[in-house]
Amino acid sequence: MRRSYTPTIGELETLRALAEAGSATRAAHTLGLTQSAISRSLRSLEERLGVRLFHRVRQRLILSDAGRSFLRDAERILADLDGAALTVMSFGGREQLLRLVVLPTFASAWLIPRLPRLAATAPDITIDLTSALGPVDFSRDPADAAIQRLELRSRGAEAIALLDETLIVVASPNVAGRSGGLTDGELAELPLLQQATRPDLWLRWFQVAKMDAVSILRGPRFEHFGMVLSAARAGLGAALVPHVLVEEEIASGRLVRASARSLDGGSPYGLIFPPQQADNPAFTVFRDWLVAESASSARTADPA
Repeated sequence: MRRSYTPTIGELETLRALAEAGSATRAAHTLGLTQSAISRSLRSLEERLGVRLFHRVRQRLILSDAGRSFLRDAERILADLDGAALTVMSFGGREQLLRLVVLPTFASAWLIPRLPRLAATAPDITIDLTSALGPVDFSRDPADAAIQRLELRSRGAEAIALLDETLIVVASPNVAGRSGGLTDGELAELPLLQQATRPDLWLRWFQVAKMDAVSILRGPRFEHFGMVLSAARAGLGAALVPHVLVEEEIASGRLVRASARSLDGGSPYGLIFPPQQADNPAFTVFRDWLVAESASSARTADPA
């Protein structure tokens, strides 16, 4: 049998405690062990690895170069284990976990406010939600499904269209006035807030208006629509954003429609998933709920 060089969790915890405390006595107190147990654990680890991890300098244990290098990996491994344990604990006795990757602003502006209705209809499903701006590779990424624009669908994935993307121009009342309704010429005089991952949006807007956008496209750039909307609320300029993400902002008066026309985004929002998820009961419940919520949202939306 091949010899194992893999340290135990206890040995990694001993290494970390000794590095922080500088002595076996204090490390033993931290971990609730005896000093001799700490010394045995360190000796076992050093013998297994064949390197000295600490030097004794004036009655204090100081990490060697090898010890400093190994400590970084040991701390990462322990942190990963803690995170994995907390993830499992979040099930709270429920057996169905659904890991979703969602566009960040779509998650905060549209999906999360509706999740209480999912919790009411499917209380046994736990949602683990992360965000991403790029495509999800289901063969590599730990995700059951994604909610993104369908043009981001990865090879081999299936998809269900949910909501069309219609882009509108919004700005704070201080920038656009309470009534909004600016002409394209008036918009061209404002700073135009740019979305970094979709830098062609304003170009397309002014191409439809048959205006030369080269001399118009100026303004700060932001990573995603959530940042763009924050900048618009702060009065930094006009934002060209999906209507579905800004309905509440308009209803509250924090932002106003700055132009009467709109722009087709070209790709709808959809649920993207690997084919095997069709056999996942939690996924099918979520899919049916999401389709119903999207249909309801589409009926009440009026971006025109």
